[in-house]
Amino acid sequence: MKFKLAAFFIYLYSTFLLAQFKPDYTERSFQTIQDSIAIANFSGEATSGVIDEEKYIVGPGDVLFISISGIQETASKLQIDYEGNLYIPRVGGIDLKNKTLAESKRIIKDKLNYFYKNVDIFISLAEFRRIKVSLIGDVVSPSSITLKSNARLLDLLRSSSGLTETSNYRNITVQSVNGEKNTYDLLTFLRKGDFSNNPLLREGDVVIVDKTDKVVSIVGQIKFPASYEYVEGEDLTELIDLAGGFITKSRKDSIELIRFSDDGQSQYSLYFNYDELLNERVKLKNKDLIIVREIPQYLLPHYVKIEGKIKYPGFYKIKKDVTKLSDVVKEAGGFLEEASLVNAYLLRTEVDKLIDPEFERLKLIPRADMTDDEYDYLKAKSRQREGKVIIDFDKLFRQNAFDEDIILKNNDYIYIPEEKNYIIMLGQVLKPGNIIYDPNNNVQDYINLAGGFGWRALKGDVRVIKVNTGEWVDADDVDKLDPGDTIWVPEDPPGPKFWDVFTTSLQILGQVAAIIAATVAVIVATK
Repeated sequence: MKFKLAAFFIYLYSTFLLAQFKPDYTERSFQTIQDSIAIANFSGEATSGVIDEEKYIVGPGDVLFISISGIQETASKLQIDYEGNLYIPRVGGIDLKNKTLAESKRIIKDKLNYFYKNVDIFISLAEFRRIKVSLIGDVVSPSSITLKSNARLLDLLRSSSGLTETSNYRNITVQSVNGEKNTYDLLTFLRKGDFSNNPLLREGDVVIVDKTDKVVSIVGQIKFPASYEYVEGEDLTELIDLAGGFITKSRKDSIELIRFSDDGQSQYSLYFNYDELLNERVKLKNKDLIIVREIPQYLLPHYVKIEGKIKYPGFYKIKKDVTKLSDVVKEAGGFLEEASLVNAYLLRTEVDKLIDPEFERLKLIPRADMTDDEYDYLKAKSRQREGKVIIDFDKLFRQNAFDEDIILKNNDYIYIPEEKNYIIMLGQVLKPGNIIYDPNNNVQDYINLAGGFGWRALKGDVRVIKVNTGEWVDADDVDKLDPGDTIWVPEDPPGPKFWDVFTTSLQILGQVAAIIAATVAVIVATK
């Protein structure tokens, strides 16, 4: 037992260490659309729908719709030229370089009001221009990509060849043509919908995706346990929030932070109460591991299910270490008249999933390479039903043998089948099917009742498959048949077909003739 526990903790700790090497949250697969048609359709579409006129910078190629309504209405679509000017007939050119859409609207309206009096003016962005943005760094294929001018950071990444396993989603830099740099946390947008971290792109922007070098990890009772890229200045509560927050069973009074010492060689633990963390910011460091544990014995269900020939089948609540099998049967109303207690069984679903190395090995070996003992073990193991508890229902409920009355555990499954009052006949008999059980009949009696042997029956290899164990027994070794047993009469394999024998014989005769001819030739040559 000590060895198993030690191995488990070694595995758990090694899993933590491996997880700390690179981020592994699910949003890292967002750019899986690599189909060229899908990219073409997706490219340049606005992620936010309606654009913000206070943030959108107009530029060469944008088309503005201008309507002037007075005695008559004049409407036109005008394109900003490559010098950043908008020419309006009878008004002249207007310089809109580096102006937002809102600023552009105000400038145009002021200019129009100078020439037109007492009119209503409506201005809107009718068509987007195309912009070219560069994507470099830790990406699959660094490149320049043409997008519509309402494209955001996510649009660029979805239109690209994709990011790599080591790409840093939380520290993406956007550098503008004037040298201004801003860093964005794309995961915050993907998980929380924070558009401030999915910015609009501008002509000439260079998006730089860094390679992940520093990570922090959070595990345990949290909605999205994973390893995340380290962000400078992020505190523990911000990471918990990014990871989705606590789940119902989270223990908030003993959050453990495992951290490396300054020498990078040893580790130590710090413990926090979440309420305290709200008032005191605990800044994270590279390779920090946060563990949120579970409240012990909290909201643990204790149910069993009983089905089959029982009066009230379904789920029943049990009391841990107290409720017995007979208690549940009684609460379920007892057995129906046609219930078979002989074939009833109980499965324990919450059992240790122990791997049998010998069974796994034998499943890979052909029958011809097995010893008889190995083959017998494989058959016995294959028939074994995982989690089946050995209980004699008939003895317990008809003979009041209370030593068979076991204490139930959570998720136990009880099944009461219908009584089988017949013997199943399979194989080479004239009338295969079910025959009413008669305790006075033996194997040969049932074969006779099924019309006798078929013309290709192997009469000496008849087997009985026992209903309770699934064991195959030679008919001569069966002292007593039970309801539900199966009698199987195997088929004598047919001999080879005439044509197969004929062609094989011709091949052999041809080979013999060739040998004789060669021998005669050698003898003649020696003379």
